Amino acid sequence: MDFLKAFLVGGLLCVIGQLLIDKTKLTPARILVGYVVVGVLLGAVGLYEKLADFAGAGATVPLTGFGYNLAKGVKEAVDQHGFLGIFTGGLKAAAGGITAAILSGLIVSRVFRDKDKS
Repeated sequence: MDFLKAFLVGGLLCVIGQLLIDKTKLTPARILVGYVVVGVLLGAVGLYEKLADFAGAGATVPLTGFGYNLAKGVKEAVDQHGFLGIFTGGLKAAAGGITAAILSGLIVSRVFRDKDKS
């Protein structure tokens, strides 16, 4: 049942993104930023945690989950370190995901290099 919940919630987030691409003039970059901001906002008010508990990876893996992770990290860092936690919490919480994305991009760019067409 957990897999079904994750599939449905993750799929719904993808469908919403595809509809935004198809039916609006928003660029994919703006949709990406919108997803992260929505994740931050829903995480800040405590709604995204309920969705993540319900759907698991279906809610935490998409871009909204990245935004939620940033908000959660800031909340925890502010509780521990006060005002300075605002600046360090989000990056500390998302460091693993950011590092994985950068390293994956680097590896793929080295494996699949552009070739001259001549």
